[in-house]
Amino acid sequence: MSPTPAGTVPAAALFTAQGLGWPCPQVNEPRKLSFTITPGLTLVRGGEGRGKSSLLRLMAGLLPPDAGSIQRLARTLCFESPADPAHDPEVACAWLQVRRDRFAGWQAGLESALVQAFGLTEHMAKPMYMLSTGSRRKVGLVAAAASGAQLTLIDSPFAALDARSCRVLEQLLTEAASGTERAWVMADYALPAALAEVPLAGLVDLGD
Repeated sequence: MSPTPAGTVPAAALFTAQGLGWPCPQVNEPRKLSFTITPGLTLVRGGEGRGKSSLLRLMAGLLPPDAGSIQRLARTLCFESPADPAHDPEVACAWLQVRRDRFAGWQAGLESALVQAFGLTEHMAKPMYMLSTGSRRKVGLVAAAASGAQLTLIDSPFAALDARSCRVLEQLLTEAASGTERAWVMADYALPAALAEVPLAGLVDLGD
C-alpha cells in the first residue's frame, strides 16, 4: 500500500496509521508502516508469522503499538473471535443476540439470509463448543456482515470453510468491495483466486 503522507487524511478515511510498529516475535526488522483504510475491501497479506492477526488486534484496540500513531475514525468497529474458548458454553443464537444488541445498525435480514446460506440453521441452538471450527467461523462471519459496522475486521475468513460456504463468502466480499460506506479488512496469506478481479480499496503487504 502506498504510504500516507504525514498530516494527510482522506475524507473517506475510516482508519489511519503513521509509522506503525507492533510486537511480532518472528519479525526481526523494525516496522514503520503507514496506511489508510477507506470504504471497500482491504487485504492485509503476509506469510506465516508476519503479524497479520496482530495487526488486526491492534486496529481493534486489543493490542498496543510499539511505535507510531493510529486514528480510528470509524463510528463503529466489528472484530469478532467466535473461536475463543471463552465462548464455548454460549449457545450460537445467544452469542449472535449479544452482537445484535451491541450494534445499532444490525441488519436482521442479512443475518437470516447468511444463517441459511452458510447452512447454520440446525446449529443455532447448540453451544459453541459443539460446533466445528468451520461452523464457529461462519457464525462469526454472520456477525461481521450483519453488524453494519463501518470498520469490519476478519482474520483468515476462508479457513476451515466448506466449498459452498466459500462461495457465499466470496459473494459477500465481492459486494463489500463495491461498498461506499463500510470498510472491510481481511487478513490472509493471499487473495483467493475467485476474488482476483475484485478491485481492492487497499493492500497492506507484510511480506512473506
